[in-house]
Amino acid sequence: MYKSLRTFSFLFGYLPIAAMNLKKFRAQKENLSKQEYDALIHTEPRKWAKGIMERTRSRIETSGLEHLPDGAALLVANHEGNFDIPVLLSEIPKPFGFISKKEVKKFPVIPVYMEDMNCVFLDRTDRKSAYKSIADTVGKLKDGHSILIFPEGTRSKGEGLIDFKSGFIRIAKDAGVPIVPIAIHGTSDIMEKNNNQIRPGHVTIGVLEPITAQEIEKMNAKQLIEKVKNTIEVEVQAMAQKKTDLQ
Repeated sequence: MYKSLRTFSFLFGYLPIAAMNLKKFRAQKENLSKQEYDALIHTEPRKWAKGIMERTRSRIETSGLEHLPDGAALLVANHEGNFDIPVLLSEIPKPFGFISKKEVKKFPVIPVYMEDMNCVFLDRTDRKSAYKSIADTVGKLKDGHSILIFPEGTRSKGEGLIDFKSGFIRIAKDAGVPIVPIAIHGTSDIMEKNNNQIRPGHVTIGVLEPITAQEIEKMNAKQLIEKVKNTIEVEVQAMAQKKTDLQ
């Protein structure tokens, strides 16, 4: 309970500071390139995410950062738990936005930051919104911004990967950008497996070898879905086995 209070107190308590910093960042925007502004904006969510993860007292191991390409990329990760976003924000140095539920817009400050991070908001109850979110994501990638997507669409809670929805394939093909598979293991141990109480977890992240835009163009949707899902799934299983061997 104590760790839960510390974590959520920081999550919302940091927002006034974040709001002041955003105002300073926006004042500099005209003098910066898109890439420079993305990097500047990314510093604050990353600091916020690191603060959250420190308060959970979780251990995080990250490998494969050398696989992050220059320029825009579609980051595709499995979705294990609620802490996937804070973990990835805290560990991935490449600035990125992500697709989020529209309900997040009800929070103070957070959605304003997300807009400047080039996040895309999705109404899952509206099919037109789903099509628009694909078009918006393609537009942001073409404009040079990287985007993170969870093609499972919902949290697996550590029970194995769920089938990948095909929307990310269309996004990658239309935008002409590489796909970077990312494997996550252990975030559900922080919250989902503890009756939503926060406890320390051991999280492992693996940034895997990108699939180039040229490779993507040559493959059909079914082949790509299988390739991306299998690549991530094999890595998640290896992560789980390694933790078992160390116990």
